[in-house]
Amino acid sequence: MSNVEADPVEIECENGPPAGTSGRPLIEVITSREVPLGGPRAMPVRRTLPQRQRSLIGAWCFADHYGPDDVALTGGMDVAPHPHTGLQTVSWLFTGEIEHRDSKGVHATVRPGEVNLMTGGHGICHSEVSTPTTTILHGVQLWVALPDEARDAPRNFEHYVPSIANLDGGCARVFLGSLAGSESPVHTFTPLLGAELTLDPRAEMRLDVDPTFEHGVLVDTGAVRLEHVDLARADLGYAGTGASTLILTNLTDEPARVVLLGGAPFGEEIVMWWNFVGRSHADIEAYRDAWQAESDRFGRVDGYTGTVQRLPAPPLPNARIRPRRNPPSA
Repeated sequence: MSNVEADPVEIECENGPPAGTSGRPLIEVITSREVPLGGPRAMPVRRTLPQRQRSLIGAWCFADHYGPDDVALTGGMDVAPHPHTGLQTVSWLFTGEIEHRDSKGVHATVRPGEVNLMTGGHGICHSEVSTPTTTILHGVQLWVALPDEARDAPRNFEHYVPSIANLDGGCARVFLGSLAGSESPVHTFTPLLGAELTLDPRAEMRLDVDPTFEHGVLVDTGAVRLEHVDLARADLGYAGTGASTLILTNLTDEPARVVLLGGAPFGEEIVMWWNFVGRSHADIEAYRDAWQAESDRFGRVDGYTGTVQRLPAPPLPNARIRPRRNPPSA
């Protein structure tokens, strides 16, 4: 997915986990901001990462949550070919389908319960279009920052269909990393966790997690309590490192659904601007120039039939990128 903001925020950040108390993690609530994605009538998405209060959770550096979206009213998703560097994109749907095309030559369909991960280290471009049969579009689009030694990794694409793991209080689909005995074979360059969790009505779910990870719980449907903190729909609850369990409680009489993200604290400064992840303002400048010049760095997407054949990069900010770091541990 592209960040199609006309004036994208530039971000330089260094990740760091907050400390917990008495073996339990402190919980920080990150609320979303609405961003128009594009399409004929500007399909809205709810963005929780990056925010001014927190830029990364592990290597997760971008999280868009959208839908349920009636494509007859919004026009659905139609994102023309656009570039990426220094990151992996992770597509996960609850409802609907998206046609993916990229400059590695991959033509794939994103479907509910199936993860598609695209690696755009040195450079890649891709398009995303909701399929003609899609009436309701609902899902998340996530980005993972690549560590310095892998940020020039070649283009790649992986697809995986996780099985459902039954848990006390609900079930899980683990699309990255491992949880509750389920493990994804999809390759990441830093230790990560990504899972869809469904909580039974009024149920409590206790998850054994890696205490070296920080975690984020993004609420898709319902109202959920993470440890002692209540989260509404579209909230992202952040828990720092140190706890070996996380406790989730469904506060409603209907099933609730969340996306659990986790990872080892990233520990590197990165710069994010538009669809690029780099290490400096100069990196971003070079990536933008290469995209505008239609450089071979990004290749080309074949088969996209939209009106605009490639998204132009926005103008660079007048000022150089200034550092932005996660807050000190509380």
